[in-house]
Amino acid sequence: MKLPVSTEWLLHCAASLAQLEPGATASAAQLADYYDLPAPYLAKQLQSLVKAGVLAATTGPRGGFRLARAATEVTLLQIVEAVDGASAPYECREIRRQGRGALPPEQCQETCVIAAKMAEAHEAWRGSLAGVTLADIIASIPEWVPARTRSLLTAQPR
Repeated sequence: MKLPVSTEWLLHCAASLAQLEPGATASAAQLADYYDLPAPYLAKQLQSLVKAGVLAATTGPRGGFRLARAATEVTLLQIVEAVDGASAPYECREIRRQGRGALPPEQCQETCVIAAKMAEAHEAWRGSLAGVTLADIIASIPEWVPARTRSLLTAQPR
């Protein structure tokens, strides 16, 4: 499965916002500068996390984005699904009922074994992401990183 590049952007942006002091925000421009990303496109992508309730946005001179919930309550799956949706990447088109090797309909009453295995893999992947929170990510990085992130991220963009 290949996810769009914006998925990586938003996972990293959410993890960076999780490193800020409670109540602190970072603007789309600050996040874009921090990761050298196109600010207008990133701002649009960040709105998908706001709509999903992962981020909160405030306007004004001190406006920006912050986590809408505690980092312990935000999973990687919530972020990925906010960007990419929840639909499975594999769609069975029942090709076993086509061509010279076509099976009759009565032999296709059960779910195709390939479709079933692909669905199992997708559920395992989702379960894995659902089991990891932003707090888990922050706990896994070196202890000096959050202070560096706060210092660099909240500095004025170039």
